[in-house]
Amino acid sequence: MTKIVLLNARLFAVAADLTGASNKIELTAEIEDKETTNYYSNGYKEVIGGLGSAEIAAEGQWEAGDATLVDNASWSQLGGVGPWTVCPDGAAVADRAYLTQCLRSEYGLGGSIGDVAPWTGKGASSWPLVRGQMAHPAGTARTSTGVGTAVQLGAVPAGKRLYAALHVLSVAGTTPSITARIESDNAVGFPSATTQLTFTAATAAGAEALRTSGSAITDDWFRVAWTISGTTPSFLFATSFGIR
Repeated sequence: MTKIVLLNARLFAVAADLTGASNKIELTAEIEDKETTNYYSNGYKEVIGGLGSAEIAAEGQWEAGDATLVDNASWSQLGGVGPWTVCPDGAAVADRAYLTQCLRSEYGLGGSIGDVAPWTGKGASSWPLVRGQMAHPAGTARTSTGVGTAVQLGAVPAGKRLYAALHVLSVAGTTPSITARIESDNAVGFPSATTQLTFTAATAAGAEALRTSGSAITDDWFRVAWTISGTTPSFLFATSFGIR
């Protein structure tokens, strides 16, 4: 990706797509530096890495009225933990994405007379921040069982994990249900797909994040697949994944 102007950054906070109500998104990550200076340090401080943390801060125009809007979503999630995904430029398959599990730690609203009513919010990480890619775009409705486009994330070394987030943004139909999973293979055509992660069946808007155990995965191609049931079901969902 070359240099970009932030015109189309995307923010998925649990089951809400807050892109249309956001005009600022900031993502920060840090590792504590712990001093280990000793008499063999030759007059220079020595440090090692301590605990890591990340934070997602956003702000924009306040809206309320249903569960998809920022006020409803923020109040219902305040103090709760769920997956957040940030995309610097759109959210098409294979676009850069950053994902983590966040505690919805802050929410503020209100401003001065004459302002477009603002909101601010923060999410504090409870999982590592993962630099990955989008696996499924939010704007494509799915009405039947299928598979997504393959993305070459690379193999997962031993001690690293595959992380994935599913944001189910809207659901329609009679008794609709979707079970999404992350599959891998060693070829783009997926001749022998292996399921690495399976999300809980979703019948309403919601979100879930999963990660593998830390065992090596030699496959380097990954995709999201889904099984849909119900009468005239329709789902809008976004999926992100990455290795850390």
